[in-house]
Amino acid sequence: MSTAMTRKEIEETLIARAWQDESFKKELINNPRSAFEKEGITLPESIEVRVVEESPNTLYLVLPVQPSETAELSDAELESVAGGAIIENVWKC
Repeated sequence: MSTAMTRKEIEETLIARAWQDESFKKELINNPRSAFEKEGITLPESIEVRVVEESPNTLYLVLPVQPSETAELSDAELESVAGGAIIENVWKC
């Protein structure tokens, strides 16, 4: 993909594909980096990806990285966090 995607956009793209394609879903769970690349999403080697599937009786909560206490967030950054963190600076797609 030619433009940077937000984390939310990446997640929506991969989830939609996994729901439509069982073989893609299996690859996403077993080899997420390869599945990302099939969707045109390239991650830096330093990024580790783990994919888990919820069941009707299991809920996973992912805690994001805590911002540095010394770093002040701009109003724009606070806005983005309120609607979901944007990780364009980490995942260039």
